[in-house]
Amino acid sequence: MIESSTGLPILFASLMGLSMLIYGLLDGYDLGVGILSGFTKTREEKNKMIASIGPFWDANETWLVLGVGILLIAFPKAHGVILSSLYLPVFVMLIGLIFRGIAFDFRSKAKEKYQKFWDQAFFGGSLLTALAQGYMLGFYIVGFNTSLTTILFSLIVSIGVAIGYCLIGANWLIMKTEDNLQIKSVRWAKISLIGAVLCIGLVSLATPIASSRIFEKWFVFPNLYYLLPIPLLTLGLIIIMYQYLRKLPMINDKNCWVPFFLTILLSILCFLGLSYSFFPYIVPNQMLITEAASATSSLWIILFGVVIVFPILIGYTFLSYKVFHGKTSKLSYD
Repeated sequence: MIESSTGLPILFASLMGLSMLIYGLLDGYDLGVGILSGFTKTREEKNKMIASIGPFWDANETWLVLGVGILLIAFPKAHGVILSSLYLPVFVMLIGLIFRGIAFDFRSKAKEKYQKFWDQAFFGGSLLTALAQGYMLGFYIVGFNTSLTTILFSLIVSIGVAIGYCLIGANWLIMKTEDNLQIKSVRWAKISLIGAVLCIGLVSLATPIASSRIFEKWFVFPNLYYLLPIPLLTLGLIIIMYQYLRKLPMINDKNCWVPFFLTILLSILCFLGLSYSFFPYIVPNQMLITEAASATSSLWIILFGVVIVFPILIGYTFLSYKVFHGKTSKLSYD
């Protein structure tokens, strides 16, 4: 049996990781839609795209608050190291979120001569947020070591995350829209998939090269055999998604949800690969999960709160997607 002094920190690290994964998937698609909105000049299409995320985008960010909250109260030592190393990209991300949030409300309520500005602000805020989050992920992967190589790596991850958001955003639009916008979304998804594959490949090659510890976890026998299903499944999902995208849109909109579902599975595999690479560290190569954790008695108290909050968030998320399922209707503020 795992001792509570070890098991509780691992449990909280898992819950924090799950919160960040859910955030990346949910806010990822609406950030992707925001970025893609800059690639259409049709006002009606922009409205449809933004209407497709309208009931969800604000609540999606709740998962980020939960993940950062768990980091703060369950791993205070790691919180200090991580956020002190990420002040600048976090500041940039907050600027992007502010512009995005304001533009979301103002773009349809402002006078006509200002609407184009707010459309651009929504696109710019979404792109800035995605790039900042990607840079934070890349800088975390390299253990917050600052050099020309690590900055370049972080920038590659930054672009990769933005492209990944475009992929899941385009697949969301395939599922939620119709006619010309759906056809455009299929094209965006194909382009994004190619970009995402290139970035995943670069990061997957660079990460074990940069860390001998990660190289030994993945490429030393017998680990290589045990872990082989992860890259094989990832490759299989990519091929299946591309084949589906080639067939869309189908008659009666059949299987329009499949690419979005496949993107979720692909993201989970990437997340599992990264999690395995860094375990048992919460700060790569610097701080173990158990070293960063609060006292066991404090974790037990915190656990009661998490047990209450987590199911509520899951239930609310499920309910909101249940209520607003189906194709997107016309954007209206009546």
